[in-house]
Amino acid sequence: MSRLKFSFLLFLILFGASESTAGEDKEANEEFTEALLLRPLPDRKVLAHFHFQSSAPPTQTYGRHHYIFPKSIYQLVHKFHIREMELSFTQGRWNYERWGGFDPISSSNAKPPGVELWADFDVPQNQVDDSWKNLTHALSGLFCASINFLEHSTSYSATQWSFQSSSSGKLRYGTLPREAVCTENLTPWLKLLPCRDKAGLSSLMDRPSIYRGYYHSQRLHLKSDEFDTSKISSSGIVLEQTLTVVLQPNTFSGKKLQPSWSLSSLFGRKVTGKCSLSNSSNVYVQFQQNLVSEKNESREKSEAQKNEILIHEGSHNNPLFALSHPPKRVIKEVENFQKEGSILYEYSVEDFDEYGPFELGLRWKVPVVWSCQQAPLHASRFLLGSGNERGAIAISMKSTRSNDIEIAGYDVEKECSLRVGIFQVVPWYVKVYYHTLEVFLDGESQSTMDNIEKIHVSPSEDKVSPGVMEIVLRLPCSVKTAALTLEFDKGFLHIDEYPPDANQGFDIPSAVVHFADFVANMTFEDNLSKEIPILSKLQGKTPVRSYTEVLLVPLTTPDFSMPYNVITMTCTIFALYFGSLLNALRRRRGEEERLLKGKAAEKGSLRLLLSRLSAKLRGKPWEPPPKPSSSSSKKSSVNYKLVAKVVLVAGIAIVWQFYYQ
Repeated sequence: MSRLKFSFLLFLILFGASESTAGEDKEANEEFTEALLLRPLPDRKVLAHFHFQSSAPPTQTYGRHHYIFPKSIYQLVHKFHIREMELSFTQGRWNYERWGGFDPISSSNAKPPGVELWADFDVPQNQVDDSWKNLTHALSGLFCASINFLEHSTSYSATQWSFQSSSSGKLRYGTLPREAVCTENLTPWLKLLPCRDKAGLSSLMDRPSIYRGYYHSQRLHLKSDEFDTSKISSSGIVLEQTLTVVLQPNTFSGKKLQPSWSLSSLFGRKVTGKCSLSNSSNVYVQFQQNLVSEKNESREKSEAQKNEILIHEGSHNNPLFALSHPPKRVIKEVENFQKEGSILYEYSVEDFDEYGPFELGLRWKVPVVWSCQQAPLHASRFLLGSGNERGAIAISMKSTRSNDIEIAGYDVEKECSLRVGIFQVVPWYVKVYYHTLEVFLDGESQSTMDNIEKIHVSPSEDKVSPGVMEIVLRLPCSVKTAALTLEFDKGFLHIDEYPPDANQGFDIPSAVVHFADFVANMTFEDNLSKEIPILSKLQGKTPVRSYTEVLLVPLTTPDFSMPYNVITMTCTIFALYFGSLLNALRRRRGEEERLLKGKAAEKGSLRLLLSRLSAKLRGKPWEPPPKPSSSSSKKSSVNYKLVAKVVLVAGIAIVWQFYYQ
C-alpha cells in the first residue's frame, strides 16, 4: 500500500513539473516589450513616441489560450480572418516642415486628423465587404468610437497599390476626418497592455499632459500569417501599439536657448519601474548629428563642433547639452548619401522602483540650430473656384531637396526621374470629372501621358460609392514645383442626409502621397539593436508617406428653420380652428343660461342689500334698480356672436387650405 502511495505521489510531482514546464514554454513564446523615444524638435518642442509590442505564438502549435496577448485582438483576427490591420486616432496635424517627414516615425505615425482604418482580409473576394462591415462594428464597441459609420459603401474604398498589402485586392480603406479623439478612446487602448497604465512606461500617460500637446496620435497595427497556407512556419500574431505626442515644455530658457525638460515636466510623473511582464523596458533620447551652435564663427569650427556630440557621447562634458543620467549604451546611426545620421542614448528602467524612480532630464548649454530631414516633396491641397455650384481640387508639391541628390536604384544612362504616388478618396456628392486632370510642372501645363506612369480611377456613384483616384507620376528630378488639378460639381443631398452641422461644410479626407523610390530607415552600427522591437522597427524599410490637409467643401444647404416654422404655424391654426369648433358644438346653452341667472341672482341680492344700506346712510328713499333687458335680445346677441366666430374660423381654414394647395 505504501509503494502504491509513493508511486502515486511521484506521478503527481512529475505531472505537475511537466505542466509547469509547458506553461513556462508558452509564456516564453509570448513576448511583450515597451519603449519610449524622446526627440527634441527644432521649434522648441519635444517628440515623445511610446512603442509597445505584443506577440502571440501560432495557434496550431500553442493553442488559443494566452497569458499576455489581449484576448479581444486575438478574437478579432480569427473571427474576421485579418491578415493586416491598422487603426489610428489622431488629434492635430503633423508639421512636416518643422518636425520632419523622411524618418521612420513620421512616415508611419504621422496620420490624418480623426480616424483612419485599413484592413487586409484573408477571405474570398465576395466576403470582403461583409467582413469589413462586421469589423467596423466590433472596433466601434471596443474603442468607444463612431467607427461603425464606415460600414456604408459610401464611406470606404478599395485600394490597388497605395499600401503594402493592397496587391491582393482584399484591402479596404476608410477615414472619419471629423471624429473627435478623447480619453474614451485612450482608455480601451491602454487596456490592451498587460500592465495597462498602472506600471511601466505607460504610467507616464497622464491624460491632461497628453491632450494638451500640439499633436497626438494613438495607433494600433497588427499583422498575422496564421491563415497563410503557403508558409511552412507561422510567426503568429504581432500587435504593435504606438502613441506619438508633440509636447511643449513648461520650462523657460530664454528666447534663443532651447527649453530644458524632464519626464516630470513633460508628463507630470516619473517612471517607477518597468512592467513586470515586459521583456525589455528602455527609454531612448535621439539627437540629430547636424546640431550646430549659433555661436560658431567659421565653417571649420562649425564642422568640428558638429561632431562633438559623437565624441562626448552624452557625458557631462558635452558642450551642447547635459543629460541628468549617464546612458547605458550609445547607439550611432550609419550615415548615407541621402541623410545625415543620428545618435541614440539608451536608458534601462529595470533597476528603478517607486522608492527610487527614474527621472530623465535634458539641459541645453548653448543655443543650437538644426533641421529635420524632409521628404523629397512637400505636398499640400486646396480648393479653387467660388460659389456652391462647381470648383476644383488642386494638389501642390514643392521640392525640399537639392537637384544633385541621387535616387536609390537610379541608372546614370537614363534620365533621372522621381516617382510620386497619390491616393485620393472623394465623397459621392462631390462629382469629380477625372477627364479634366491637368499636370503642371514649374508653373507650365504638361501632357498627362508624358508624366503619368499608371492610373486607376473609380468614379463615384450617387449614394453607393465614393470616387477613388490612384495615380503614379513620374517627375523629373530637377522639378521645383508640381501641381495637379481636378474639376468637380457639387451635388445635392436629401434633407435627411444632412448632418446636424451642415452649414459648417463637408469634409474631403486627406490624400495620401507616397514616394516609391524612397524608404525611411535607420542603420545602426550595433548589431544587437535588431533584438529590440523599436530599434528593429526603425531599421525596417518604411515607405515614405505623407498626408495632405482635410478639405472643407461648402454645399448648398436648405433653410432648416422653414420646416419648423411651417409645422408650428400649421399646428397653431389647427388648434384654434378645432378648439373653437368643438367649443361651439359641445356647448350647452340652457345649462349656461341657468348658471348665468343663478350668478346674477346671487349678485343681485347682495347688490340690493348694499343699495338699501347706502340709502339709509344717506337719508334718502330707496329706489329699486332697473330691470335688465329681455332674455330674447340677449339670446339673439349670443347666437350672433357664436355664428360669427364659427364662420370666421371656417373661412380662415378654407383660405389656408386653398393657398397651400
